[in-house]
Amino acid sequence: MQGRNLVLIALAVVIGIFAVILANSYFSGVEEKQAAIAEEQRLVRIVVATQPLEFGAPLTQQNLKLANYPATSVPEGAFTSIAEALKDNRVALRPIVINEPVLRSKVSGTDGRATLAAILPDGFRAMSIPISNTTGVSGFVLPGTMVDVMLLRQIEGDGATQADQRADMILENVQVLAIDQTANDKEGNPIPGRTATVAVTPTDAQRLAMADRMGTLYLTLRKVEAQAGSAPAEGERVARTMTSRQLGLPRLVIGGRSGGGGGGGGGGGSAAPAPSLPQLASISPPAAARTPSAPIYTGPAMTVVRGTEPTSYQVGSLGGPR
Repeated sequence: MQGRNLVLIALAVVIGIFAVILANSYFSGVEEKQAAIAEEQRLVRIVVATQPLEFGAPLTQQNLKLANYPATSVPEGAFTSIAEALKDNRVALRPIVINEPVLRSKVSGTDGRATLAAILPDGFRAMSIPISNTTGVSGFVLPGTMVDVMLLRQIEGDGATQADQRADMILENVQVLAIDQTANDKEGNPIPGRTATVAVTPTDAQRLAMADRMGTLYLTLRKVEAQAGSAPAEGERVARTMTSRQLGLPRLVIGGRSGGGGGGGGGGGSAAPAPSLPQLASISPPAAARTPSAPIYTGPAMTVVRGTEPTSYQVGSLGGPR
């Protein structure tokens, strides 16, 4: 009985060894066949991803494979062996989709550290600015999107009030690197954040630092029209300004006294004159904006002095003809 069991065990071991040899032969044959096809069709074997790789994901044997690519269409920076791609514990610095070639520009180098500095375009700096649901487009500004940066602040100077505001477009076509501490968003859903990290030139970083102290920064989402990290020409960064006085109808100014002189009736001179109704005056357009055929106003006017600068306004009677 014991001899029979030994025979069965030996037979099982032989079958197992045969199965392993057969499997190795099969896979070796498949690999050799693919290599032969690649050589025959002038193809090159390069490393591609077998599953989606997000920012910071390590490269492993399980998420990489070799795939045939035409020798004339191999992307620059592609790896030709999995061992080369796994060297130095590389990690993904940009999202990589299934079957996408793994390029040196999309993975880290020595020690495999996934840092924001590794994905900064040449000559650019990363800078964070405060945002909210209102100033950050309700969370629809995501890592990788392009935005314009606008500064809203109060107009300064004599005669300006709290209602006098100006909006300056200070930067255009700026790449967003991260929202808070998130460098990518897997599902593309809105991310309400408190800070946005953007890629800017050193000069633009100075502009943002000063603008943050002067007023409130707003981000405006734009369609991607240029390569990420490309700097617009200096002439394209001329600030555009809109003021609160350019919106709506002309502002009304209330005058304190009427233009008439007359005292009281024929009685005593101590009688105070009857108070006159306030008169309304609208801001007249500048002389340059009038058409040549516009009539010249010769009626009563009033002068308002703001600080040391006098300004004249046309005045008409309340409810009466001008």
